[in-house]
Amino acid sequence: MQAVVYRGVNDLRVESVPVPRISASELLVRVAVCGVCPTDIKKIHHGTVPPPRIFGHETAGTIVKLGARVRGFRIGDRVALHHHIPCLNCHACRHRAFAQCPQYKRTGITAGFEPAGGGYAEYVRVMDFCLPGVVKIPTKNSFLEGAMLEPVNTVLKGVNRLTVLPGDFVLVAGQGPIGLLFTQLLALRGLKVIATDLLDTRLKLARHFGAARALRADLPDLPDQIARLTRSRGLDAAVIAVPADAAMQQALSLVRGAGQVLLFAHTKRGAVAPLDLSLICTDEKDLIGSYSADVTLQPTVARLVFSRQLDVRPLITHRFPLAETAAAVALAAKPQPDSLKVVVEQAV
Repeated sequence: MQAVVYRGVNDLRVESVPVPRISASELLVRVAVCGVCPTDIKKIHHGTVPPPRIFGHETAGTIVKLGARVRGFRIGDRVALHHHIPCLNCHACRHRAFAQCPQYKRTGITAGFEPAGGGYAEYVRVMDFCLPGVVKIPTKNSFLEGAMLEPVNTVLKGVNRLTVLPGDFVLVAGQGPIGLLFTQLLALRGLKVIATDLLDTRLKLARHFGAARALRADLPDLPDQIARLTRSRGLDAAVIAVPADAAMQQALSLVRGAGQVLLFAHTKRGAVAPLDLSLICTDEKDLIGSYSADVTLQPTVARLVFSRQLDVRPLITHRFPLAETAAAVALAAKPQPDSLKVVVEQAV
């Protein structure tokens, strides 16, 4: 089969590799769509993991082979995949800190080499421990929608970390695909979302997705505008969906006492930023993080996406064939005014 193999920093090559072989308790899925995720972009651009690998984990496709011990699926089922599954039994899982579970940190979907998601290939092998994360795609829905389950899951997990009430004001800094998902999910919960970004096209979309106000992030009077909107109470929470330290520091100053700031994009190890710790201690503000997905949310995520109560289709702006995966990664790494979610798509 054809696959896009990571051979080193910024080195993605289309190669011929063997179709994965499955065991009696596994699935073989023909890939239809795989989204380009910032997590993989960082690995490709910074070489944080050794090659060779086949990346891509926001994957949807069709089951073409299943092991003799697999139950609940049939050849021909259209499915969305989930590459990280916790054990649900360890100390981390008992605290619902699923992303810290040792099993969760294993990647259970591969197209060859060290398991890395494998979605940038024609076929992927789904290991047995990842079967609980496989979701069937309804007939009326597309593979594109199926591929969006994983990113929506990560956002819903982050939303659930916020202790906010309907009518509260929440800032969402950054209106890329993830920020727009935060905006829409928070609006669906009755929150008053103040969306910020540097691109006017994204601010327009934020209003379409339910933002109460959409403001340029570089406005010199942004704090004053937020103070007026909240009647000087301050924000109840803020979501930082861009890896910008200045946005985090500004948000900490703008949330009220006992408010929350959620970091979602600060994933680079070793990054250090100055912080006024009295905001955390004396003002009782929470600085929290959320990373990756929660498989226990899959039924809720599937219901939101497949019912189109959360309509992900407008987010997908660019589709590339498998042979042009490197171009897809390049665009996702440096978005243009007209680009949001970038996917790699294959004929099925």
